Formats: sequence, structure tokens, C-alpha cells
Amino acid sequence: MDNILKTGTTTIGIVCKDCIVLGADKRATAGNFIANKNVEKVVPISDYMALTTAGTVSDIQLLIKLIKAELKLKEIRSNQKPSVKEGANLLAGMVFSNIRKMSMIPGISHFLVGGYDDEKHLYDLYPDGSISDVEDFVSSGSGSVMAYGVLETNYKENMSEEEGINLTMKALNAAIQRDSASGEGIDIFVIDKKGIRLALKKKINTKLT
Repeated sequence: MDNILKTGTTTIGIVCKDCIVLGADKRATAGNFIANKNVEKVVPISDYMALTTAGTVSDIQLLIKLIKAELKLKEIRSNQKPSVKEGANLLAGMVFSNIRKMSMIPGISHFLVGGYDDEKHLYDLYPDGSISDVEDFVSSGSGSVMAYGVLETNYKENMSEEEGINLTMKALNAAIQRDSASGEGIDIFVIDKKGIRLALKKKINTKLT
């Protein structure tokens, strides 16, 4: 059971001058088995908020459905769009409750939440339900150790969107080269005052020829 529950990934969030960049690999693992080679780990939850995912897949999928519904309900009831801070805190509360439920399978989930309302925001939602406001960069998952080495060395304040995308790609590639639980490809999204858009989608061919 312990081996089945071990999962891995690499996700990254970067604060740039005028946007937030979120990126992740595309491999899902169950122990030493590669369960899926085409996972979408960067997920929009509104037209101005997105998150990256790491942890137990079933819990992640349920929490994403719940936060999308709660954000929509909050908007309908208040007749205004929830702020990114409100969305991140709401999800953090769900993560807090989820990890403390009695279950045969631990409900472990780690989210990075990025968004743009009146300004850009990036939050780290740790698996215990705690939340941190990120001012520069953050990474999660089994490949984060390798990613942090690249981010620490190359990050600078007020990076342009292009620089942020390139740094995210380099950090993800470093993780994929050394972390067996990360791989298959890269997805990178940009969130700015215009909304959310896919900036880069790249497959990595691991077949022997």
C-alpha cells in the first residue's frame, strides 16, 4: 500500500513584472509505475485564477471540483468576482479539512495558486492546509529539489513574461532530467490582466529508437 501511494511531480510558480507563470510536468506515477503520461497539472479554476497540482490524484480532482463550484457560488451570491486571496484561502480551508479526515488513503494535496485581480498573486498551499504568500518563486513535488537549484540561481526581480517562461522551462527540464517521477512533457501557463493562457506545451520523447 505504501508504494502505491507514493506519487511524484514537479510544479513551479514564478512572480514576474506583469504576470504570474505556472508550469508543471505531465507524468503521473504510482510507486515505480508510470500511470499516466499526459496529465494536466496546471488547471484554471476561473477566468483569472489557476492552480498547479501535486499529491493524491483522487483528492486533487475532488478539491478542484469543489473550489470551482464554491467560487462560482460566491460570485453569484455577492454579485462580484472573488479575489485571488479569497479563492486561495477558501481552498486552503478545504485542504486543511481533507487531510484531517479519517481515511485508509491519506488525502495529501499540494497546490500553487496564481491569479490576477487588481494585481498579481501567487500562493503556496501546503498539504497541511497552511498558506503562504509567495513574492518570487515556489516549487512543489518530488522534482522541486532540482527545480529550486535553477530558480535560486537564475531568478531576478521584475522578470519579463518571456524570461519567466524560459526560467520555468529550464527549471522543469532540470527536474525531469533527474527525477524519475517527473517527465513526458511540460505545460506552462501565464496569468495577467487579460486572463489565463497557455504559453508553452512541449512533449518530451522518451522512447528508445
